[in-house]
Amino acid sequence: MKLYHSPMSPYVRKVMVLLHETDQLNDVEVVDIASTPLAPAEPLLAKAPLARIPALERPDGPTLFDSRVICAFLDARAQSGMYSDGAGHWDVLTLEALADGIMDSAVSMAYETRIRPEDKQWDGWLEAQWSKIERACAVLNQRWMAHLSGPLDMGQIAVGCALGYLDLRHDARGWRKGNDALAAWHAEFSERPSMAATRPPG
Repeated sequence: MKLYHSPMSPYVRKVMVLLHETDQLNDVEVVDIASTPLAPAEPLLAKAPLARIPALERPDGPTLFDSRVICAFLDARAQSGMYSDGAGHWDVLTLEALADGIMDSAVSMAYETRIRPEDKQWDGWLEAQWSKIERACAVLNQRWMAHLSGPLDMGQIAVGCALGYLDLRHDARGWRKGNDALAAWHAEFSERPSMAATRPPG
């Protein structure tokens, strides 16, 4: 299998952390690729029509894309139980979706300031996206700490990667303010070998 990869992508990092945690890293060839909405990578277009990373090329089926699809596939392949069973399954999916929503807003903000011409940047859009992130972090701090402190699952991995991306691209905005429990959890979770090994440069 081939994983189309960028070390700066929080979605890719989710997949890489899962590969580390489930001992599947040696089963995947990591292919570094640069792809943006304005400059999609040609090699990726042939495999994944949206030209988004991560994408997982398989020898026996179509290329998988969207980090949640890839993570679910790799979890099933390893039978690692990262999505839990029964009622807990829906909690994990909800937590992963919340974390991915943080990533979506944070990446959108990064595109707004890094790709869009300065005279066309929209402060109202940036603040609206940050408001979503603030609400999500507050909910994590108030509602999800018991889950985050439990046995490792895909929801925890997704939250760890989302918060790591906030540190990478939006550290000055201070997501930790008022979220002491979440900040303490993230500090500890970030020391996991899988998180340390996938920490983006910069």
